[in-house]
Amino acid sequence: MSLIMLGDLRRRLDQRRGACALIAIKERLRCKTRLAEALAPAARVELVRSMLAAVLSAAGGARTVHQVIVVSPQRDSVPAHVPVLADTGESLNGALTQAHRVLREFGCGEVVILPADLPNISAADIDALVRAGRRAGFAIAPDTAGLGTNALCLVSPHSFRFQFGLRSLQLHLEEARCAGLNPQVVRLPGLAFDVDSPADLNRLDQQRWRARLQV
Repeated sequence: MSLIMLGDLRRRLDQRRGACALIAIKERLRCKTRLAEALAPAARVELVRSMLAAVLSAAGGARTVHQVIVVSPQRDSVPAHVPVLADTGESLNGALTQAHRVLREFGCGEVVILPADLPNISAADIDALVRAGRRAGFAIAPDTAGLGTNALCLVSPHSFRFQFGLRSLQLHLEEARCAGLNPQVVRLPGLAFDVDSPADLNRLDQQRWRARLQV
């Protein structure tokens, strides 16, 4: 299931303790098709790669995270030092379930799930999410509309049924309660804002964001 050797990943996880960040992203040409009217295919791929770089940077700088892993059908622009677990592209929830199982088997009890389209995310945002998860066993960050899920943190040795899709916030809260967890909702601008539509693209301060990536 992997684009890396699982034995190498196990060794990495054995070396340190803390949260593992799973960053999910589809095949780049299949990302952000709802932006087709606003951006040409090449520009969409550039945007997707840039947002992924922002999320990777934030996760890499988070004090609570000791390992960053990408879940994707392809490596593409992911740096060589970041492990990539293969996703067949059939189901995001299925790919996350499989990756979560592998991490639990390797002894990682703290897992952060992040999408790759959070351009304003910061390391401090991720740390806040993980700390809330440590207090309650489960923390979740809603999208701007308060209906979807933009990030979640699981601190549990047990399996979890991911529910990304329509109205996933409520479904994830229900799933957490069924698992005996006490869900905490974390509302932070850097976790709430994602880019899914031309309106979101218009809200993105391109100059400020690009300058941030170059720091």
